[in-house]
Amino acid sequence: MTYSVVFTETASGQLEAIRQYIASAADLGVAESYLDEVIDHCLDLDMFPHRGTSRDDLRPGLRTISYRKRVNIAFAVDDDTLLVTILGVFYGGQDMDAAFPSSDPDLS
Repeated sequence: MTYSVVFTETASGQLEAIRQYIASAADLGVAESYLDEVIDHCLDLDMFPHRGTSRDDLRPGLRTISYRKRVNIAFAVDDDTLLVTILGVFYGGQDMDAAFPSSDPDLS
């Protein structure tokens, strides 16, 4: 089965922030290439959505994977609808644990 992969507004905003950060430190081409790779890594969850690490300690059903040891990707899998939802994309040691308060509407 193939799952669909979608990004929350929060995750999309985080990707944009990463793009801007890398573009300011290197250049726009490098930033866009890197973000394309991160997005492709997320989209690869369509075939193997249950890979990564379970983080039920933060939120029931939350899973994480990393990309090049610099990006942590938080996502949830809905087996009933065959949907993987990318909830957050954390770059360079950002505190992922603090990003999942129980009142966050993206996590409902």
